[in-house]
Formats: sequence, C-alpha cells, structure tokens
Amino acid sequence: MTEVKIELPVDDLPKSWYNILPDLPQPLPPPKEPETGPSRLEFLSKVMVKKCLEQENSDQSWVPIPEEIRELYIQAGRPRPLRRARRLEKFLKTPAHLYWKREDLSPTGSHKVNTALAQLFYASEEGREGVCTETGAGQWGTALSYASCLMGLKCVVFWVRNVHEWKVDRRTLMKMYGGEVHASPSNITEVGKSILQTNPDHPGSLGIAISEGLEYAGKNEGFVYCLGSVLNHVLMHQSVIGLETSEQFNIVGEQPDLMIGCFGGGSNFGGFTLPLIGEVVKRKRKCEFLAAQSLAAPNISQGEYRYDFADHAGKTPLLKMYTLGHNAEMPPIFGDGLRYSGASPILSLLRNLGYIKTKTYPVDEKVVFEATRIFLRTEGFLPAPESSYAIRAMIDEALKCKQTGEEKVIACNLSGHGFLDIFGYRKVLNL
Repeated sequence: MTEVKIELPVDDLPKSWYNILPDLPQPLPPPKEPETGPSRLEFLSKVMVKKCLEQENSDQSWVPIPEEIRELYIQAGRPRPLRRARRLEKFLKTPAHLYWKREDLSPTGSHKVNTALAQLFYASEEGREGVCTETGAGQWGTALSYASCLMGLKCVVFWVRNVHEWKVDRRTLMKMYGGEVHASPSNITEVGKSILQTNPDHPGSLGIAISEGLEYAGKNEGFVYCLGSVLNHVLMHQSVIGLETSEQFNIVGEQPDLMIGCFGGGSNFGGFTLPLIGEVVKRKRKCEFLAAQSLAAPNISQGEYRYDFADHAGKTPLLKMYTLGHNAEMPPIFGDGLRYSGASPILSLLRNLGYIKTKTYPVDEKVVFEATRIFLRTEGFLPAPESSYAIRAMIDEALKCKQTGEEKVIACNLSGHGFLDIFGYRKVLNL
C-alpha cells in the first residue's frame, strides 16, 4: 500500500535553488523603462536587496543555498511532507491518486517563509536597518515579520485595507513577531494619501500596497523593499517546494501527471511546478500544470500578455506579463492573496507558450469553500482560502477521472493553513 505520508530526511533538503531562467524555451522579455519619468530600474537598484537583484538575472540553473539559510529552513520545518489523500479519493470514488504538499507547516502557516528567510538573510548581510513590504492575505507580511525578528531587523508592512480589517488575529501575529502594520492605502505615504483623498473607504489592493512599500523604502534610509511574489528570485527561493516534491514522488514510486496550484502573483505555483516544468521543457518528463484562480483577478487566465507596471503608482519597471491593468479594480474576496493584477513574467511566458493551463472560479467563492469543507471532513486539515482553489481544482480533475476511469496521479500544493481565516469560511458557508 502506498504511504499516506512521505517524508524526506533532513540531509536531503535541497542544497541549491532551481533557476529556470537559462532553461526557458525562449528568452524572457526583459524589463523596460517607461517612456517618461525617472529610471525605474535605477530606483529598484537602490531600494531592493542587492543579492536578490543579482539572483534575478542569474544565468545559472542551480544557485547554491547558503548553509545559514539551509539551517533557517530546517528550523522552519523543512523538508515538509507530501501526503496521499486516500480518504478524499475514497469519498470521491475516483481512480485518481491524489497528493498534497504541506506548506502549511511553516511557523507562520504558509510557503512564504521560503523566500522571506532568504531575503532577510541577505538584507542582514548588507547591514540594513529594516525591511518594508506589501501583503494581501497577510501570509507574506507575517512571514517577513517572522524572518525579520530572527535577523534582528525592523519590518514595516502595508496590508490591503479590506483584509487588514477582518483578519484581526493575523494582524496580532504580525505584531507579536515585531512587525509594524499599516492598513493600505495609508496616511503615511503620498500614494496612500492621494487615494484616500479621493475615496476614504478604498478597500485597497496589492498593487497599491506595493507602491506604498516602494515609496517607504525610497524615503527611509536603511530600509530595503522585499517582494513576496512575481519576480524570478522569489520563484527561485520557492523552488525548494518542487524539488522536495520531486524527490518524494521518487520515494513513493509514482510520478505526477498533473500538478495544481492556486495563482495570485505566482510564488507558490511557481515554487511547486517550475522544477518539473524545467524537465518538461527539456523533454525529460511528461506532466501537465494547472493554475487555479478567482474570476475576481483572472490575470494569467484572462489578462493581456503585454508590458505593464507591477504596482498601482507605476514605480516599477514595465514587465512583460499577463495583466489586467495595473490600475484594475478588482472585487474583494476572502482568498485575497489571489487578488493581484499581474502574473509572474516567467510563468506568463510559459503560459503563453502553452506549458500552463488555467481554471477560474466564481467571485462568491462558495464552490471553492465547499471543496474546503470536503477536504477538511476527509483529510482533517483546514487549508487557507487561497489553497482552497487548488483543492477545488484537484477535486474537479479527480471527478473527471471518475468519469473516464483514468488513474491519473494528481498533486496540489497546500500553500497555507486556514486557522486565521475562519471568519471568511463562516461568511461564505453561512456557518
């Protein structure tokens, strides 16, 4: 009988991150300067971690993980298990073999610590006083606050206002880690003030929070801006997820036919899939990849593939990506980590070339959270609202296998737990 829980020994924790950039089937379109205004590339070089910018453009497929960061990963619970969802399979009466990777087991409850620890290690090496950032669902802000306290650095978080107001317990957790948390749009940046003057009740967006974080870093000497998704160095740090998963499938004697992840900016989807997409590109394996999204922000599924800013105020360079428009109005959802206008340039290119398929779900989230309830009642674990999209897609694919009789091996990434998201489940499911 196939094991229900597949562990990796600590000694098998990856020693290098995987960088798909040199293995892409065609060159990644480079960032561009807008036609007017100051140089955005020069601005980023001043406000971001220098080592991360160096990794952003690395031409090496394998980037060594410093031993100090590997120790931090181990302290944070890596390697993390892969589980076989046998009870879910039985409930669905599907011939498919269902697996899920447990990124919810980190200290802060999500995959975000994988890059937070790396970025804070490098920021500390550079002698920075503190870091600042944006956060949507709150997972990234919590992870950066956690990593900052380990490194003895300050942390300032601009949190999408709508989520900041209802996730009171996650806000408390950030503050316990030492994070300074501001609802975004805020009154401490010019970007925030201008938006609040027009609409004092603006619910906020990830794009606005990114603009505020960049402005804060530009005006506060000693602070550096850290990004939680989208860019290559973030996806590279997250590749430990997919590298571990690949080894765990080798242990169990199966290989995935389909890998599924929820998709906002692309960090957890990319970290889970890119090591295997790289093998597919090089024709070393066969596998399909599915990104699950909300119709509130269907960037990689329904956006335009073109150059656009990555933030509301246009402080970033122009990136070639699937985008809804950097000023797009998107309805608030409880899976707010998926409510972002643009998609990772690397994943956008791969989507454009046909390596990634997509699936979108209704804004009301009911069908998604019903999948959460099924998963909770069979497997016993509560996923974050964002991860629920991946679980919904996995259940849908398993039911297709039930109709066809196909014994597919399907894996999804459970990128975070839902213990601090009960309010959202209660509202949508009328509990």
